[in-house]
Amino acid sequence: MGNNWALATEQENYNNGGKFLNDRELRKILTELKKTKEYSWLNNYSNNITKQAIKDACIAYKNFFEGRANPPKFKSKKKNKQSFYQDIEKIKITQTHVKLEKLTTSKKSNKQKLNWIKLAEKGRIPTGDHIKYYNPRVTFDGLNWYLTIGVEEVENKNKEYTEGIGIDLGVKDLATISTGQKYKNINKSRKVKKLEKKQKRLQRKLSKKYELNKIQTEGGEHRYRKTNNIKKLEHLVLKTRRRLKNIRKDYLHQIT
Repeated sequence: MGNNWALATEQENYNNGGKFLNDRELRKILTELKKTKEYSWLNNYSNNITKQAIKDACIAYKNFFEGRANPPKFKSKKKNKQSFYQDIEKIKITQTHVKLEKLTTSKKSNKQKLNWIKLAEKGRIPTGDHIKYYNPRVTFDGLNWYLTIGVEEVENKNKEYTEGIGIDLGVKDLATISTGQKYKNINKSRKVKKLEKKQKRLQRKLSKKYELNKIQTEGGEHRYRKTNNIKKLEHLVLKTRRRLKNIRKDYLHQIT
């Protein structure tokens, strides 16, 4: 909501002959809007979510003005990956759980437990007093929720190596080292080929379902009606794609 509102406000201000509004000015406007009935629901959520979304929108505009990027676009609920920001000062991480901000509005101790989310991978995120976190984001890819966070810690310097090796990247084999050792291309394995074939089959089936459920509006535009069968197929496509991605990622981790 924060990103789209910021873009719409900037465009309206520009069309009215105004200058670019920085994130501080936009946040002041939004704070006043929260007092109205239409935007009062935002008070149930952390203000850091909208604050960071507005900041991201302003950074996108500055990158566009300086020629480093294309103009920012409005985000769609259907196409864009769902994500939100968490305050770095309020997020807490242990070996097994992470505490997010304001998942529940109740201040009761038994309700506050709902803010603690169990991590799927134990000990994946480093913890300790020497660890510094930055830019935590929570994203949803259609199947699972992920926490992405920057970690800064003391660097352990490895011993210097006097010998070097040459690596040749190829198509038939993933890599060939100067010692003669070869690593096979995982994409040519039977398991991956079978999953790729399954993914293509599901995508064709999904495409046909969309065509069968295509409707024409009064204005002449064509829209697609998303049925329960289409939702199930989309879920299967996502699961197959995820499995392929994890197989390739796991193989790279094993050989490096």
